[in-house]
Amino acid sequence: MSRLKPRLVRRPHVLPGDWALGLHPVLARAYAMRGALSLEQARPTLANLHPPGTMGGLDAATALLDDAMAANAHIVVVGDFDCDGATACAVGVRGLRLLGARRVSYAVPNRIVHGYGLTPAMVEEIAPMAPDLVVTVDHGIACHPGVVAAKARGWKVLVTDHHLPGDVLPPADAIVDPNLRGDGFPSKALAGVGVIFYVLLALRRHLRDRGAFPGGEPDLSQLLDLVAVGTVADLVPLDPNNRALVAAGLRRMRAGQACAGLRALAEVSQRELVRLDASDIGYAIAPRINAAGRLEDMALGIECLLTDDLARAREIAQALNEINGERRAVQQQMLDEAERALSRVELPHGDLPPTICLFDAEWHPGVVGLVASKIKERLHRPVVAFAPSAPGSAMLRGSARSIPGFHIRDALATVHARCPTLIERFGGHAMAAGLSLPLEHFGAFSRELHAAAVGALTPDLLQAEVLSDGELDPAEMGRSCAEAIRDGGPWGQAFPEPHFDGEFRVLSTRIVGQRHLRMELGMGALRVNAIEFGGAAEPPGERVRIAYRLEPDDYRGGDAFQLVVVHREPA
Repeated sequence: MSRLKPRLVRRPHVLPGDWALGLHPVLARAYAMRGALSLEQARPTLANLHPPGTMGGLDAATALLDDAMAANAHIVVVGDFDCDGATACAVGVRGLRLLGARRVSYAVPNRIVHGYGLTPAMVEEIAPMAPDLVVTVDHGIACHPGVVAAKARGWKVLVTDHHLPGDVLPPADAIVDPNLRGDGFPSKALAGVGVIFYVLLALRRHLRDRGAFPGGEPDLSQLLDLVAVGTVADLVPLDPNNRALVAAGLRRMRAGQACAGLRALAEVSQRELVRLDASDIGYAIAPRINAAGRLEDMALGIECLLTDDLARAREIAQALNEINGERRAVQQQMLDEAERALSRVELPHGDLPPTICLFDAEWHPGVVGLVASKIKERLHRPVVAFAPSAPGSAMLRGSARSIPGFHIRDALATVHARCPTLIERFGGHAMAAGLSLPLEHFGAFSRELHAAAVGALTPDLLQAEVLSDGELDPAEMGRSCAEAIRDGGPWGQAFPEPHFDGEFRVLSTRIVGQRHLRMELGMGALRVNAIEFGGAAEPPGERVRIAYRLEPDDYRGGDAFQLVVVHREPA
């Protein structure tokens, strides 16, 4: 399966205002080109957070929690089987205990056994725990049957979620979701872990107002390492509010204040906490937490995040590392099978359909999201990958990944409106969604999604692009600029790390690690080291035009820096 060649496009050049004085000029330009109009927007801090009072549902939520704590009721936090759900569960449990709750437990569904979220099967699972109040984190807004089943047992239910709601809300006692229609909270980009953190902030204020902390109130900032990890892992847009949360969490981790589980996960993934950035979370720490929910039981990942025993955390982190290795092997096998399937999907004249739906009876439902993501990256098409919900099951679980400009959750809603019996359940965001449907409906679903995409997916949207911040002057290429960019984050979704482009002479090349291309490039009198991961298959000519990240080369140290090539074409 060949990768769709992207088009290199430069961002509109924007000069920063006086607010950027004192910043490295390249970093200041990057902030301005991402829409920052002030230092507070460019480098937001916790002082810039939107106040909890603007979020709907918090008064009812804090009243529920306060009553439960006062009655010494049993509170069960029900998590989700991805990294956002795991960190949200850990934040919920740790935070409630910090604020004085004495009976707090947690539970998390098993993907194969219970399905997604608070299902009736999950309610049966936690019934022996005899909860008085169930708190969902990172799910619940679409869990109507599960909420009904919990209420039928006499339990109170608090839903905290960030996913888009349907037309009818579940009958919970309180719902906190910034994406509810009419909710006044300015940031709609909070991850599930961010929502429960805001619930805890509101609860602390509520308890403070009634004099519950005569000896001093608990410090909830100690939860920000987990908030940062879950926010980055869930690929939500890093708007100023989320960047403030992530930046604060990263500062704690770099200062050695990470919880035992995150310290152990950084060790096992060979990342130094003192230099940790958002990309380390996304590529090293989060996948190891996610692996537990994909192939095993996310309870293992949550236990890692809840223990304060570093030896126990290291033991669990090693187990998660081994599971992640197994996950990578399963993922590669599934990708190989997907490539073979795609060779049959491609049309005779070489064009691809606007949407791609794939299914294999041997695939694992915990890894289809990663397969969809990888194929979407290669082909720049919305992709839905399906697997049986359990071995031999006639019910499929699918994960959808989309491209900018095509709202995949809305597309699923369109399909559902046209054919109400086709999809059993669905939910998600603009760029990612999940769904369930019977195997016999796979073909009809593929056709209906294709029909929903035709017209909406214009040729421009289907053309992959690499956005560049322009060309760097040779005098700007140096370690100081690379460090300014690294330290100027967090970078991520909707606030991407700066990329630059330019034409270079290829002075020398060599292959490293069998797949990667190491180059020495020249621009005028400047000679620079560059690496292109996965680039060994296409040797360069004498001159190249590349898009690249400028990074400190910590391996060589001193003043060393390197270009990490993300796009290459003949000059």
